[in-house]
Amino acid sequence: MGKSSLFQASQAFFGSKDIRFGTDARTLMLKGADDLADAVQVTLGPRGRNVIIDSTFGNPKITKDGVTVAKSIEFKNRYHNMGASLIKQVANQANDKAGDGTTTATVLARAIYKEGCKSVAAGMNPMDLRRGVQLAVNAVADHLSEISTPVSGKDAIQSVATISANNDKHIGELIATIFDKIGREGTITVQDGKTLDVEVEYVEGLKFDRGYISPYFVTDTKNQKVELENPLILLVDKKVSTIQSLLKHLEHASQQQKPILIIAEDVESEALATLVINKLRGGLRVCAVKSPGFGDNRKATMQDIAVSTGATLISEEVGINLEESTADVLGTAKKIIITKDDTIILGGQGEKADIDERIDAIKQEIHNTTSDYAKEKAQERLGKLTGGVAVIKVGGSSDVEVSELKDRIDDALCATRAAIDEGIVPGGGVALLNSIRALEKIKGENFDQDIGIKIIKEAIKMPCKIICDNAGFEGSVVVDRLQSETDINVGFDASKGDYTNLLDRGIIDPTKVVRTAIVDSAGIASLMITSEAMIVEEKEDTPPMGAGGPPAGGMGGMGGMF
Repeated sequence: MGKSSLFQASQAFFGSKDIRFGTDARTLMLKGADDLADAVQVTLGPRGRNVIIDSTFGNPKITKDGVTVAKSIEFKNRYHNMGASLIKQVANQANDKAGDGTTTATVLARAIYKEGCKSVAAGMNPMDLRRGVQLAVNAVADHLSEISTPVSGKDAIQSVATISANNDKHIGELIATIFDKIGREGTITVQDGKTLDVEVEYVEGLKFDRGYISPYFVTDTKNQKVELENPLILLVDKKVSTIQSLLKHLEHASQQQKPILIIAEDVESEALATLVINKLRGGLRVCAVKSPGFGDNRKATMQDIAVSTGATLISEEVGINLEESTADVLGTAKKIIITKDDTIILGGQGEKADIDERIDAIKQEIHNTTSDYAKEKAQERLGKLTGGVAVIKVGGSSDVEVSELKDRIDDALCATRAAIDEGIVPGGGVALLNSIRALEKIKGENFDQDIGIKIIKEAIKMPCKIICDNAGFEGSVVVDRLQSETDINVGFDASKGDYTNLLDRGIIDPTKVVRTAIVDSAGIASLMITSEAMIVEEKEDTPPMGAGGPPAGGMGGMGGMF
């Protein structure tokens, strides 16, 4: 291969770059941000509309979830796509931190960036604009914390969930009832249902998805279940193959005239056969179950079961051997129900102090971990140890309907948890609108920083304005009217078209959702303002196959084929 061929190959591999500068670059980026925000903002408010998203595989998706709309948008133009991707990042951050408020965050980011572009084009210093924006955002966050009120009672939780679920009172009532029953620390999961309605299944006690190893352990043949009253519980973190290793504990259970449950990685060959024979002869009430989960999650779950039941996990890692262990390692519970698929431990007899300590350790683990998977598994374990688990089974007449409803229920759950964390503020964009009063008191170090503060003043009007516009009212008129209002809880109810006390009517937003939206949107949008150059890979037109070169050769001696 010659030098020119090598050069062409490296060019094709690395590609050439296109660079734009200054106002030209920011304008191109703004076009992408505008188009994305226009698509997302139609979903905002009680009368917001749905968006239909085409899918490469399967049916189109209908949703009112801002982050789902944002994630689906890609532009052919690289510059437009860069602007859209950065705004998309705002929505993703809001979703990760608060689980809701993604549309509000997108609207705010676009508004801040748009006003910032105008100011930079007019000759302002972008770095000072960013400092002014940050000053203002800190003041808004402080104001939100001051006016926030803690969530107390079922009604407040119902209001938060209803608003987040697009004013669906049925979903609001459902979620409030669940939180009321399983407590604030309980775990709530959302699954596809098999009926036309939304159903809730409660799991009390500690449940894990492993059933009996052999159907010969069944005590209730009609329902194919094993039920053990006040059983002893043996936890082993490895496989059990010989009956000799279990003999001491089986004899103890027989002497105490109590059933025994063995949870191990596996129980096989001689050990399993002997246990089954003893059960069938009626000499011993026993059941063996495989330990739940895999890897580190298995060890953690087994330790949770040990703490909950007052048992000691037999593990070589902590220097305990099954053959040498005594009856002290056995735990107990009031009742255990085992089916072929899962096991429920009711009324574990673990020490309350040990359980509380374990709960604190899991909470710390959730706080420290960066992995979404690890966080989800830790939250499941926390729910099992605390208030139990509720499973919402979402039904509907079609997959599209189920998917749309699941999105709204997920949003409502996240909003409710956020409200429990940091409290609530008046909804409908009013909490942000009233933050303008807090901004009147602050001043930047120079004129450009004051303009940065003014950018936030204008941006935080947008959520309230768009909610009203989407409901068919004149948003600008409503915003002006509310700015002259002395009571910070008075706002505009876009679903009914009147001014009212929003807290009394249950129109509220979680403080965490509103705060996350303004902080994250300002962080990314103000950085976009400071950009002076944009570099993208230039798409080159690929020449048609064979163009500019000799025709592809066939096999030797076949030149006369064509």
